[in-house]
Amino acid sequence: MAATHDSTLKRMKLRYAGTCRSCATALGAGTTAVYDRSAKNVLCLGCAAPPVPASVEPASPDPPAGLTPPVGTAPTQSRAAWVDTPGTPVARVAAPAVVRGTAGASARREHERRKGRRKNRIRTEHPHLGGLILALSDDPQSTKAWAVGARGEELLARQLDTLAGAGVLLLHDRRIPPTRANIDHLAVTPTGVYVIDAKRYRGRPHLRVDGGLRRPRTEKLLVGSRDCTPLVAGVQHQVDLVHAELTKAGHGDVPVHAMLCFVQADWPLIGGSVTVAGVDVVWPRKAVSLLVRAGPVDVAMAGAVHRSLAGVFPVA
Repeated sequence: MAATHDSTLKRMKLRYAGTCRSCATALGAGTTAVYDRSAKNVLCLGCAAPPVPASVEPASPDPPAGLTPPVGTAPTQSRAAWVDTPGTPVARVAAPAVVRGTAGASARREHERRKGRRKNRIRTEHPHLGGLILALSDDPQSTKAWAVGARGEELLARQLDTLAGAGVLLLHDRRIPPTRANIDHLAVTPTGVYVIDAKRYRGRPHLRVDGGLRRPRTEKLLVGSRDCTPLVAGVQHQVDLVHAELTKAGHGDVPVHAMLCFVQADWPLIGGSVTVAGVDVVWPRKAVSLLVRAGPVDVAMAGAVHRSLAGVFPVA
């Protein structure tokens, strides 16, 4: 949680690499962050605001609505010093730290649940041979798929987490209330919010276009021979949910993008990324290059959007 003792906090470019004490984000040397002199540790900008240290808080020439400046203070005093009409200092309450979540956590739990249920069933049905049966047999594909999916989310998160110093705020493995469905990754970037679905499929992703002059044109997303077109509709639905929630929170003008990232697929050395119905289909490094592009969303707006999304979509 961000410290409330503003006099001990200083916004600066780090001379040495560090780790945010709140969200454990790696902060490279040269990254702009907030240094806590008393605790001798650092906070990333997302966890440090609000409150913003008084030393870097923008001057407020006019008092907030309903407040008056303390006697003897200059008109440009920061908002931290404004008092209410009776003269009582305005309390500054630190916003709770945003919990980014652990990539693949819910998929890991589901894999272990299914694996444990099978193990208990076999031992119950075969009290004498259960151990031998388990040793000679394997989990069904429907169970192993959860572990494969979890690993794909973890591998992608490892690359996304390197963007902490590039103005990208992340949320991993977020539940969509009131369902048990989840969003793999949410990235708040200078160009808007990205809803990212991670998949660990084998084969080469490519787009197949059917139809044309005499028949309706249709697009199919294939990975090898596997039809992955339904994944496009799935991530589009998640985008609609995220946009609706941002609109409720007053951030409806922030763009929301859709991305499918195939981890460890057979991507070509040159090119390969496609866009299907507005959904970017990419590999991890390509995803990183898209997320760090310059855009209109500033640091303050990104922090507000990040906190809103974390509140609406809890850790799965």
